[in-house]
Formats: sequence, C-alpha cells, structure tokens
Amino acid sequence: MSDPLADLSSRLDFAVAVAAEAGELILRHYGDSDLAIEHKRDASPVTAADRESEQLIRDRVSGSWPGDGVLGEEFAETRGSSGYRWILDPVDGTKSFIHHVPLFGTLIGLEHEGVMVAGVCRMPALDEVVYGGVGLGAWWQQGVEEPRAARVSSVETLEEALFCTTTITGWKTTGLQSVFDSLCAAAGLVRGWSDCYGHLLVATGRADVMVDPEMNAWDAAAFLPILEAAGGHFVTLEGRAVIDGGNGLSVNAAIRDEVLEVIAGGE
Repeated sequence: MSDPLADLSSRLDFAVAVAAEAGELILRHYGDSDLAIEHKRDASPVTAADRESEQLIRDRVSGSWPGDGVLGEEFAETRGSSGYRWILDPVDGTKSFIHHVPLFGTLIGLEHEGVMVAGVCRMPALDEVVYGGVGLGAWWQQGVEEPRAARVSSVETLEEALFCTTTITGWKTTGLQSVFDSLCAAAGLVRGWSDCYGHLLVATGRADVMVDPEMNAWDAAAFLPILEAAGGHFVTLEGRAVIDGGNGLSVNAAIRDEVLEVIAGGE
C-alpha cells in the first residue's frame, strides 16, 4: 500500500524541479525586444513564454504522472483518473514580464480529491522559490542557498503591517474601491509589489498582507497550501479558503481577523 505523504512529497519535489526548468525557458524570452505579444478575449496579454512554459510543464506531468489531470491558463483542461490535478499559471505577472520587470513567477498548485495539497511559486528572474505541502512544511530557497523554513510574520496589528496589492484600478472595476481605501488607511505601509510576488512575500514573512481583488483559480492554487504550511492563511475577501472565489488574500495568522473586519467594513 502506498504512503500518501511519500506520494505527495514525490510530487512536490517534481513540481519544484519542473518549475525551475520552466523558469529557464521563460528567461530565454525575458528582455526580448522582438517578443510577440498577443491579447486574449479578456484583453490580458500572452506570449510565447506563457504557452511554451505551460506546454513544458504539461509534458512533464503526462510523462511522470500520466493519470493526473491538468488545469492551466493557456490550454484546455486535461482530465485525469488518479484524483490529482495540477493547476498551472506558467507566467503569473505577464504584464510585468513584458515590461522587463522581474516580479513575475511560475505557479504550480496540486489538488487531490478537490483539496489543495501542495504548491510552488518560483520567481525565475529573482532565482527564488517558495514551496510547501500538507504535512511537508513550507520552504524558501534563494539562489544556491540551502532551503530554509518559510514562515509568515508575527506582526500583530494591521497598523504595523505591510500591505501589498496588484493593479490599483482593479479595486474600482470590481466595486471594491472603498475596501482598498479602508485597507490603505488602516495599514502601516502600502506597496504595489504585485501578482505572485506579494503573496510570496507574505509566505516568507517579509510582508504581512497581500490582497488581489481579481484572481483566477490558477493565480490562487499554489498559495493556499503554501500559506497554510507557512503558518498563515490564503482566503477570499469573505474569508473562505478556496481558490475559485474570484479574489484572494494572503495574510499572517495574527491579523487575519482584523483584515477581514476592515474588508467587511469597507464594502
């Protein structure tokens, strides 16, 4: 009989390795002034880096775990039979990527029987990765340093906290401008360290709150298990620990309730 924790550990090790491989591919396109930029139906940009890196990860999954399903941003979902599903955002922060800003990452989330169980966030241009899983802890590695435990901060009040967010205009278009204003007024420091990078900062204790008013499942999937393994939370703005709620909040454990109260009061 197989050991579920050993099985999950093998898949997490695989995800860390394949994220690094995808990152090398992405960096070959980074800074390319001739890189073609297309726009999808929702007007979001997409490049060869997005498509090629997702295809690479899909190929590696099908080769190593042929019974697993795959849901990704760029291609149709592949159904599986094993109970596992990989959820991919090959280049989270494509707008940063095409502007030659290094705050973009490769996200790989792993779901088992409908529950998020592991995740990887790799920042190719920063050579930094955070990963974690249920029963496996959360880990942070920079460059060739040895991985060390990733933990959220111990900041106890929003007044002391560093609050990050992504596109400022997204708060207005989602009808949440007053929530943003309330968070800005309550937080000690506000910065626009966006997309996956802000969530990674919370998971490693360098920021305390990251809120995205607009998120897809592939933007969120990696972070729910990472944040929980790091001692924090990834929830919707209503406080639900799901990846398909349309938005997302990464926060340390100490100020979770206070942040959710400010959000509820600003709506």
